[in-house]
Parts: sequence; C-alpha cells; structure tokens
Amino acid sequence: METNKLYRGRLIDHLQLVVGDLAASKRFYSACLAALELPLGGEGEDFFWADELFVSHVSSKAAAGRPTGPTHFAFQAKDRATVERFHAEAIRAGGKDNGAPGERPYHPGYYAAFVLDPDGNNVEIVFHGPAKKSAEAIEITF
Repeated sequence: METNKLYRGRLIDHLQLVVGDLAASKRFYSACLAALELPLGGEGEDFFWADELFVSHVSSKAAAGRPTGPTHFAFQAKDRATVERFHAEAIRAGGKDNGAPGERPYHPGYYAAFVLDPDGNNVEIVFHGPAKKSAEAIEITF
C-alpha cells in the first residue's frame, strides 16, 4: 500500500487531465517532470500522477468516459535555464511549440515558454524572477 502526503491550505488540490493516448502523455509529462527534477509519483494501468497532476486515460473509471480540455496550466521553474530545458525536453517528447522561452509582459521578470501536449493542452513553464524576501514567496507588482 502506498502512502501519500496531503497538504492542506493549497488553492489547487489536484489537476486531472483525461487523455486519449496515455503512453504519449506519459512520455511527454515524464520528460517535462524530469526537466523540473521531479519523478512520477505513481502509475497504474490507466493513469499516472506526480504531485497534484493526475493524468488518466479516457477509459479510466476516473475519466467519466470523455477527455478534458484543452486547458492551460503552468508549472513553476526555479530559474530561466529550467524554462529553456523544460521547453526543449517537452518538444523532444512530442509536444508542439506554442511560445519559445522568453520574457513576457505580465510582470517584470516573467520568463516563460509554452508547449502543447499530445492532447492540445497549453502547458506553460514560468520563472517569476529571483525572490527578494525568501525562497517561499516573491512579491510581484502588476
């Protein structure tokens, strides 16, 4: 039996993506997670997960028989190099470029890239710039 940690107080408990080709999604997300230095948390015949991301095949009991999306979500990067590595690895693993690494106008220091996953979800990787007060939070001005 597997034991998992539950973190209370987070805004998002989990994000579920229901996909048509689980093997293609697993290749894609495994590469993305590796670029973030994160492993898969676990997997079964019709699903896999890592942290709050849960990906299941359309035939899974959890899927209700239909795919999700397309949707947009973003992973956080620890630095610009991680954004660039993530983008390159995601494309190598079957993703489609949807915005090369670069500064974005959302706030000063916002450095991001976008890739479409095998099901057309817009996956972003973002570095918000160096923290000014602590490693836990940064202050941004919009």
